[in-house]
Amino acid sequence: MFELIFLGTSASAPSIKRNLSAAMVLHKEYRFLIDCGEGTQRQLLRSGLGFKRLDKILLTHGHLDHILGLGGLVSTFSRWEAVPKLEIYGGNWALERVSDLIFGVVFRGVKSPMQIDLIAIEPGILMEDETFELSAFPVVHRGPGCLGYTFREKEKHPFLIDKAEALGVPAGPERGHLVRGEPVTLADGTVVHPHQVLGPPIPGAKLVFVGDASRINNLVEVAWQADALVIEATYLSQEQELAREYGHLTAAEAATLAHLAEVKQLYLTHVSRRYSEEAVSAEAQAIFPQTIVVRDLDHYRIVKER
Repeated sequence: MFELIFLGTSASAPSIKRNLSAAMVLHKEYRFLIDCGEGTQRQLLRSGLGFKRLDKILLTHGHLDHILGLGGLVSTFSRWEAVPKLEIYGGNWALERVSDLIFGVVFRGVKSPMQIDLIAIEPGILMEDETFELSAFPVVHRGPGCLGYTFREKEKHPFLIDKAEALGVPAGPERGHLVRGEPVTLADGTVVHPHQVLGPPIPGAKLVFVGDASRINNLVEVAWQADALVIEATYLSQEQELAREYGHLTAAEAATLAHLAEVKQLYLTHVSRRYSEEAVSAEAQAIFPQTIVVRDLDHYRIVKER
């Protein structure tokens, strides 16, 4: 299961009801902040998430409405000593702008009181453990090095107790080895292999997060059968030419991607002040009914539908 909290859902500039782009993904002990628009630290406080254990930030790209809040956030962290180390992941261009902001403005002329690691990434797996995998994929927008992120629970093989007992596998560490895919030798010399006591694989939850984008044809494969797809819907189809000019998507295009990729649920964000929420929702739901136009501080649980 993943928890997804939207901290800012406005496009380009804040509105009375919507802050600039930011979201949080929670999984086990992990906390990932995705983008950090102006005012994000206040949204973290309003949401109840706070700053503890917030040591990983994923950037989709380097436009100011997605990174400007980093200045205030690291300033607060350095004064409150909220986290000893902060890792910021993104493409080279985004990190160059972040470096200018943090080390050229916030800590200009002084040494940063906290460790800040700017980690340039390429598409591929960023981190994983036994049950979870985070990967990045390329997205076409304005500027180089734009990225999206996939959060995926690894598939599980259920342990079949009845088969284990029939083979004489005792309760204890032997069963743990088999669950981890390791054969065990019983006291009588019998070797039991994992496939003898494990059932068919059960896939885990999949959350795909796209920031700003201007194309969808390159995203169908990466979003394929995701349990949740988060993506922008900055324009409506009536202003598709403007969407092309500024490198954004319409609500209809986002919904078309969700339909083509057979996702379970679509979450639309990066909403322009020029449209009502109802208009964005109507355009998208006509193509993909399982669409939600999200609001600031909305909180969702992403699970695999059995």
